Amino acid sequence: MHDTVEHVDQSCWAQEEPDSSTTFTPGKYKIVLLGDGGTGKSSYVSVLQNATFRKEYIATLGVEKHEISLTTSHGPCVVVLWDTAGQEKLGPLRDGYYTDANAAFIFFDVTSRVTYKNVPNWHRDVLRVCPDIPIVLCANKVDVEERKVKSKAITHHKKHKMGFFEISVKERISLKEPFEYLLQQVTKEPDLTIKDSVDADLFKGVRELSLLQPSHPQEQG
Repeated sequence: MHDTVEHVDQSCWAQEEPDSSTTFTPGKYKIVLLGDGGTGKSSYVSVLQNATFRKEYIATLGVEKHEISLTTSHGPCVVVLWDTAGQEKLGPLRDGYYTDANAAFIFFDVTSRVTYKNVPNWHRDVLRVCPDIPIVLCANKVDVEERKVKSKAITHHKKHKMGFFEISVKERISLKEPFEYLLQQVTKEPDLTIKDSVDADLFKGVRELSLLQPSHPQEQG
């Protein structure tokens, strides 16, 4: 299902920018997942691929690559998700993983203030390597009643014009929206929607956030 990578070969990634015209060009897009360990990055990928939620936390070592073939409203495309390790000691290795990324997720855990406090660090690190890519901020675990990071305290995305979504990987709440947001940005097709996945039943069982928390609607920056 996935491969653990120690030495990253970047030669397969095209250097040109995504087509900026109104005609959709099928492509292969590299999207990196960033954030502290335990914020739900690997579980998100797991749910996307096989609708299985990881109940036990298993730290990612280095980076894991997951390729997903998609059918969108504008045509087919391939997304390769690079699930990066969140451990501090691996920091110097991450620049190689970010190289040639087309977009990025930054995850944090609403039950842990420190994971939100570290969001600017992840943002800075990826922008140092890829200064112009679209980024979406994902506030995970919104299904937990005793959340530590309230919606009104989440402001980083507003300051930096990032996409933002409140999600629950465990309960499969609002998982499709941030993925579509990034694809809309990298393809420059604002009305693009994901129809299905060739490799898996993508987003199977996904629900809207409003079904769980009508008093805390998601925000976008």
